[in-house]
Amino acid sequence: MRPEWVLAGVTFIWGGTFLAVQTALTWSGPLFFVGLRFAVAAGIMALLAGRRLRGLTAAELWAGGWIGLAIAGGYGLQTVGLETIPSSKSAFITALYVPLVPVLQWIVLGRPPGRLTWIGVVFATIGLMLIAGPEAGGLGFSFGELITIISVLAIAAEVVLISRFALTVDAARVTVVQLAVASALCFAAMGAAGESVPVWDWRILWFALGLGLASAVIQLAMNWAQKSVSATRSTLIYAGEPVWAAIIGRMAGEILPLTALIGGVFVVLGMVVGEWPARRRPGKLSEGPAAQEVRDRMPE
Repeated sequence: MRPEWVLAGVTFIWGGTFLAVQTALTWSGPLFFVGLRFAVAAGIMALLAGRRLRGLTAAELWAGGWIGLAIAGGYGLQTVGLETIPSSKSAFITALYVPLVPVLQWIVLGRPPGRLTWIGVVFATIGLMLIAGPEAGGLGFSFGELITIISVLAIAAEVVLISRFALTVDAARVTVVQLAVASALCFAAMGAAGESVPVWDWRILWFALGLGLASAVIQLAMNWAQKSVSATRSTLIYAGEPVWAAIIGRMAGEILPLTALIGGVFVVLGMVVGEWPARRRPGKLSEGPAAQEVRDRMPE
């Protein structure tokens, strides 16, 4: 059970980062801060990897590049959204990536999701509408909500890519590459987004150090744990992330309307139902498409 407990710890850290990032945006633009955060994380991971980096392969550069692209898109857009919506609302919207993972694998790998997945997607969609409802009548979205929804697609792609490459790469080396790529892409995107380098404040560095360490721990843990824990089971564990974010946000004074909280319950329910293994025959539980992808690549 050790890998599962590691992923459970990841969800707690992950949930707390929403409020921390939103606080850091008081002094920094979103893309600069995300770029700095992942630069710090890449540096920490490079120090931990040490001499192992000498064995970096072309396959690990390839895998890390693609995962880094997904991370930059996911975290970059999510952080832009955090400028205008509460951290707990952002966490619930971000949680939509869980039922989207098997749908995305259907598009990429050609393996259609099961009936429970579609039910989970329906629950998550209802939840999303309820979360947006207090400000948008449940039929439209604010800019912050919309940009966060777009970020969900990139985050779902990250989970799929990690499972795709997990058994063929060294976790430490590929984590350094993906964090460095994510950092470089966020810094490069600042010009296109019209974002300038902020006036320096030491609080930016302290938050970047803390969140950079959290990012390094999260990415390394995901890469390590998903070697033996399928994406299907991983995403079930990740269902705790928005719950922790909501608890931490509430402790910090955030108050969501009742309809938004009900929507959050629907999103979490969609996460659990959508990834729940369906029983194919007595005595054997079938696995979702992500789990099957990992199993197909395991040596006999």
